[in-house]
Amino acid sequence: MDETRVTVRCRDCSLAATHDALRDARVALNDHESTTGHAVDWIIESLDSGVSQAGADAGVCGRPERANEDSPLVRPPASETDS
Repeated sequence: MDETRVTVRCRDCSLAATHDALRDARVALNDHESTTGHAVDWIIESLDSGVSQAGADAGVCGRPERANEDSPLVRPPASETDS
């Protein structure tokens, strides 16, 4: 199984950290920005294979014509669920 790896780097100071979870990276980014006012970037270097597959299944910006119709993550159109 692949692992998630995210690097958080501040543009205004020497902060640079690598995290093994998107959530942890986002928390670090938010904490640093809110306490210092600095601009922080993050780079997603790798993701767990399940997260990558979910992103691929979601398609491009959620556009239905670009989604994987066979994915359990794709909701059927409302007309199919209303019956």
